[in-house]
Amino acid sequence: MDQSAGDFQEFEVREPASQTIPFVFNSPHSGNHFPVDFLASSHLDSLSIRRSADHYVDELFADAPELGAPLLVAHFPRAYLDVNREPYELDPRMFDGPLPPYVNIGSMRVAGGLGTIPRIVAENMEIYRKRLSVDEGLSRIETIYKPYHACLRKLIARTHARFGIGILIDCHSMPGNVRLSGSDVRPDFIIGDRYGTSASAELSRAALQFFDDMGFSAVRNKPYAGGFITEHYGRPVRGLHALQIEINRGLYVDEVTLEKKAEFPLVAAALSTFMRQMAGLVGSFADDAGALAAE
Repeated sequence: MDQSAGDFQEFEVREPASQTIPFVFNSPHSGNHFPVDFLASSHLDSLSIRRSADHYVDELFADAPELGAPLLVAHFPRAYLDVNREPYELDPRMFDGPLPPYVNIGSMRVAGGLGTIPRIVAENMEIYRKRLSVDEGLSRIETIYKPYHACLRKLIARTHARFGIGILIDCHSMPGNVRLSGSDVRPDFIIGDRYGTSASAELSRAALQFFDDMGFSAVRNKPYAGGFITEHYGRPVRGLHALQIEINRGLYVDEVTLEKKAEFPLVAAALSTFMRQMAGLVGSFADDAGALAAE
């Protein structure tokens, strides 16, 4: 799990032999390679510090390159840096000096301890023993956050240029105890499209239907409508669509030990089927790339 500074690879693109479908898959929170100095700066044990990760999500979507789409995978942990935030959502209480004036210190995510550099994991477990230096915080953004997003932008732009449409699937997981407001329903999947602003309604409806047809419960936008990545990259009127998928961790991982359940291969197979079905749906619009964007 831990990595020395010399051999820590921040992220990678798993490329298909040839990109044949207009999709980009992104797993920004499944990283499990922890720099040694980061572990030393935390008072959390090696299990607790992983609580907010999207466990094994990159493995669940591992078939994406075989199906003809790139898969961008973060190796750095979400507890270290969260690329599903604005670049500078930072909590001044975490740092030993004043932050630059352009930093967003007032967002709800910062207030909750879940900014670009998180203060907590899971249920209010503080990460750090002491305050970070401002230089350390800004360095993570300059050397990891910005290159990550530059890579993601390039993948999306390349896809859009080649196919006339680009669809980003942002892949996440959620705690097994997440319920719909006012009910006891614990959905298996949540499709987030920023309430219809980041992707065509046709794509969202189809995603829900595909999961429903496989016997899963799937809902749209509540309680997760999509984060910064979905909001930032989804521009349906330009043929750029972004959907966030949240997978109930209880389906495939023991949330106490964080070990895979016996059902893991079944969930991975279902997601492979889902990806094929989404690609088939979009393929039906091959002769009219503007059809989805027009909604």
